[in-house]
Amino acid sequence: MSELQGGCACRKIRFRVSQAPMGVGVCHCRQCQYSSGGGPNYVALVMREAFEVTQGEPKAFVSPGGSGQDVLRAFCADCGTPLYSDPVVLPFLAVKLGGLDDPSALSPGMHIWTVDAPSWHQMTPGLPVFERGPPG
Repeated sequence: MSELQGGCACRKIRFRVSQAPMGVGVCHCRQCQYSSGGGPNYVALVMREAFEVTQGEPKAFVSPGGSGQDVLRAFCADCGTPLYSDPVVLPFLAVKLGGLDDPSALSPGMHIWTVDAPSWHQMTPGLPVFERGPPG
């Protein structure tokens, strides 16, 4: 994999990912529903040291994740684009696929936090489905 590049819709914030993601998932947690406008969020799990904001300064807020631990949720203060979530006690970030310049090379490998999914969220046939996070 070559480097992944991304940023927000207004292009004031840019970032890069220097290593292949550990995995790609569809997150149905309630906080992801807020940031997506109702549906799940598509995220690439990226090791913290492989992620770098190269331009601009994301705004962030902290809220409890499904585990009860704090999660920092970064977005562009100008256009509102969700960029990544940082589960501060874990060694990775959840980078939103919608923020990547070209997300077409990545495809989901699992559905997570489906316990929070409304009945109309569709699950991809054949992918593993976890009520909470994947077993670790």
